[in-house]
Amino acid sequence: MALKYYIIYKPYEVLTRFTPEGNKACLADYFKVPSDVYPVGRLDYDSEGLLILTNDKALNQQLLLPKNAHEREYWVQVDGAVTAEAVEQLQAGVQINVDGQLYRTKRCRATIFTEEPVLPPRNPPIRFRKSIPAPWISMVLQEGKNRQVRRMTAAVGFPTLRLVRYRMEEITIAGMQPGEMQELSREEIYSRLKLRK
Repeated sequence: MALKYYIIYKPYEVLTRFTPEGNKACLADYFKVPSDVYPVGRLDYDSEGLLILTNDKALNQQLLLPKNAHEREYWVQVDGAVTAEAVEQLQAGVQINVDGQLYRTKRCRATIFTEEPVLPPRNPPIRFRKSIPAPWISMVLQEGKNRQVRRMTAAVGFPTLRLVRYRMEEITIAGMQPGEMQELSREEIYSRLKLRK
């Protein structure tokens, strides 16, 4: 079996799977890959950005094991003028609800962008309200609970409007457009994800 590795920019409102569900778009509508290739981890339907596709089970196991905590950077557009205090709360960890249980998030890095990051426009765009700012935050996490970033920003009073996974370790979507795919070698993907081969 030839091992295959792809990075994609998952568009907004696309399921992280190759089989359709109802009238929702899925990965098969955008990406043509061998039938044994599947996504590593997940990215919510209403989130966009970096996703790895592979048929390498060892890579999948290494990336998803919590003890191999790897950095994931999210660019998050929030509703309202986010405060330094809210950012400090995000960094220290906040209480969120995960599967009906209270969970305290691990420490993370969070910084407010001084100017809007360079990203392709979202289709459809977020709902702008002229009187309310919609700044961007970079959040770097080493864990990935269900809808964690959205729950964290809501917990500090600033709901998420747009969420883009920009980076995993040294792999980014810089220069990519939604729906684009790049193939990487085994050497390259293991090295850039800082994993043991």
